[in-house]
Amino acid sequence: MKLTDISPAIALTPLDGRYHKATAALVEYLSEPALNRERMRVEVEWMILLANGFEANGNQPIIEGVKPFTEAEIAFLRAIPENFGAEGIAAHAAHEAVTHHDVKAVEYYIDDQFDKAPAELTGINDALKTLVHFACTSEDINNLSIARCVKNAMEQVWTPAFTAIIDHLAAKAEDYRDMPLLSLTHGQPATPTTLGKELAVYVYRLNRQLKHIENQEYLGKINGATGTFGAHLAACPNVDWIAVSREFVENRMGLTWNPLTTQIESHDWQAELYSTVSHANRIMHNLCVDVWMYISRKVFAQVPVKGATGSSTMPHKVNPIRFENAEANFELSCSLLDTLSATLVESRWQRDLTDSTTQRNIGSALGYSLLALNNLMGGLNSIHPNEQVMAAELDENWEVLGEPIQTAMRACELRGLPGMDKPYEKVKELMRGHSISQEDVERFIDAQSFDPETAARLKALTPATYTGVANKLVAFDR
Repeated sequence: MKLTDISPAIALTPLDGRYHKATAALVEYLSEPALNRERMRVEVEWMILLANGFEANGNQPIIEGVKPFTEAEIAFLRAIPENFGAEGIAAHAAHEAVTHHDVKAVEYYIDDQFDKAPAELTGINDALKTLVHFACTSEDINNLSIARCVKNAMEQVWTPAFTAIIDHLAAKAEDYRDMPLLSLTHGQPATPTTLGKELAVYVYRLNRQLKHIENQEYLGKINGATGTFGAHLAACPNVDWIAVSREFVENRMGLTWNPLTTQIESHDWQAELYSTVSHANRIMHNLCVDVWMYISRKVFAQVPVKGATGSSTMPHKVNPIRFENAEANFELSCSLLDTLSATLVESRWQRDLTDSTTQRNIGSALGYSLLALNNLMGGLNSIHPNEQVMAAELDENWEVLGEPIQTAMRACELRGLPGMDKPYEKVKELMRGHSISQEDVERFIDAQSFDPETAARLKALTPATYTGVANKLVAFDR
């Protein structure tokens, strides 16, 4: 039995197979049928603008001899992409099998729909087929369609999933703002912090990337084969095609108008967006690694899933697999996003086709990221702090109080108190490489010539209370 003979066809990639449920929402915007549907929307809206004009030109037809569409005719035209389903996908594919050109197949598909128009819609006739794709190069349609597909995918699917991660972390940062945690710098015990503050660090980092994404421009153009409006002007010399182009891109397509392009829109906005998403991926990858190590250290405990197997041979294990899966998928997403960012900004002279193939992988790039977000959220929902372990860690590392003691000695020396020279060296002698207790710390403090207030303040410190203003810093995570 050949797997290629099985129907329906078996998915080649895990995004459309094993993980389809987690990534299916992107199909609505970044699949091939979604792109073709968006192409139809662009074609139809361009026709409507050419026939009915816009406010700045008095809502008069832009093309002489074209009769304005009635409301019913506009509704019919706009229904063409909205009704593009399984039957339409097959019909478009049949046209493309002949044309070997996906955008031309869209044009012919729209022509087919005109033939099905009700007789009372007299403005939808064979003569109108001439208006389909009028003065357009394929890239006029493609760049607008892709921009709208990506914009919608980001706004409707990816960004809400990303924001949910931030919101979850922010809520936990607030919950754990006062929960002391032993820091490890270079893997060794260091100045204590709070769990809430450490989560707030990630919230702050991710929110910066979210702001970039929310302020992202999505550019578009409709200006002909090499960006000169040459054919437009030759056909209709009395039309202000620059104004028409701007109206269409900004007000009809909801994009930022790009006035200066070659045959293609330059894709710089895509490079900017994908770089930002890649950066956000890497921050979350860092979070996955940190949480994985906290789990290994037993700072976080995992909630076992009833019936789930952690290891095929070691029943006691609960593997942090959601975080490991997220790591791997963030890495895959970054590799694709980085490639998109690097390659899309280049085009040979006025046009080459490398971007066409590359852009077909936008769905995969964002799909792996979405899958990682799904796994990360699942992992975050399955852990909770192990306060007993956290307290034991702190109590076993009284040497971390060497920092406040030697810093206080420096301050006392600067105030002129005697016997406070070489504070760093004195504390190092006591604490480096030694396991010390609370009593050792108190004896050291008593042996110095601290003023009573400073001595009392230092002796009141414990590793669990030596967290500075970590709890207050959580307020800055937004």
